[in-house]
Amino acid sequence: MKSYKSHFRKFIDADPQRIHFAAHSHHFWPDVSFDAHMRAWMDAATLVDDKWDRFFGKLWPRAQKHVARILKLPDPTTVAFGPNVHQLVMRVLSNLRPPMRVLTTDGEFHSFGRQLARFEEAGRAEVVRVPTRPFATFVERFCEAAKDPCDLVYVSHVFFDSGYALRDLDAIVSAAPKDAVVIVDGYHAFCAIDVDLSKHAERIFYVGGGYKYAMSGEGCCFMHAPPGAFPRPIDTGWFASFFSMKDAQSGVAYAEDASRFLGATQDPTPLYRFDAVMTWLDREGITSHEIDERAKTLQAMFIDELGKHGDLPLRQSQLVVPISEHNRGQFLVFETPAAKSIHNQLAVRNIMTDVRGDRLRFGFAIYHDESDIIEGARRLVDALG
Repeated sequence: MKSYKSHFRKFIDADPQRIHFAAHSHHFWPDVSFDAHMRAWMDAATLVDDKWDRFFGKLWPRAQKHVARILKLPDPTTVAFGPNVHQLVMRVLSNLRPPMRVLTTDGEFHSFGRQLARFEEAGRAEVVRVPTRPFATFVERFCEAAKDPCDLVYVSHVFFDSGYALRDLDAIVSAAPKDAVVIVDGYHAFCAIDVDLSKHAERIFYVGGGYKYAMSGEGCCFMHAPPGAFPRPIDTGWFASFFSMKDAQSGVAYAEDASRFLGATQDPTPLYRFDAVMTWLDREGITSHEIDERAKTLQAMFIDELGKHGDLPLRQSQLVVPISEHNRGQFLVFETPAAKSIHNQLAVRNIMTDVRGDRLRFGFAIYHDESDIIEGARRLVDALG
């Protein structure tokens, strides 16, 4: 297995003894992002106000092309960037009249889950949540629920609390009511599994970001918006007409491309990192498919190593998504009432994991190789055996 550790020296050398099995939560950044971060500072110093011309004139379209290439979108201008997914989604939802009828799942990330629960409290949403488990029948059950009228269909491409992946979106997109807005949360799919949105670009909104597998850190999220969908979002900011500010305007003006969903001033620095990382991946020929296959190999190796010690409190039978299930993402989730205790015991051995209630998550990345799996398993056995 090829090692990519040389590209992550700054993160690795910051704590050489750390085994970081939380890549699904906070991914290491490759070294190219450091140089890009500094370049953003120098552009601000040398260009001052004119930095925005460089940002929107050069960096923005390059970043759009990166997203379009990875997601196989036909038109890069359907991609808008923002500091977080929540802001982008809220601009879409601002166009739906309350109480909006929402079809979603019980496995959505806290950002959307919290907002939706608050909408319910305020009488602004009526929600149907389809349980993700059992996974074998999820798509069938979700499509059945979609037969009832709704205004919004919101579903994750990979569920954050289990790692189960909806690798084929066709059935769900086809089942969605024709007049419903469809939003797919692709945060755990972008740069993690192979995604092809070419068939769905005219139908769905797709959101993701840089904090996880895109390896670009905070503040760099994106949304693909179907052409012509909501040409004048109600929740808006002045960046939504940034390119036409110098022209005579009547009323509230909007751009025609995806930038109609922009808000107000945002830090340009994260997009510098994102562009650098995506350019590095492309230069190295590292595809989402390769990252996906690598993670699966490391996952299987990790389970094999644990299986050599039958008395551990972490067993293959506790996996929420079995290792035999092809439809899984970049991380493994163990369901156990001792999740928090195990997480803390591993942290003492400098093994970083992530805990959500009774679920302990282990994430795998391209900066891992076989040596990390073997050493991580050894420390885990020392901690828990």
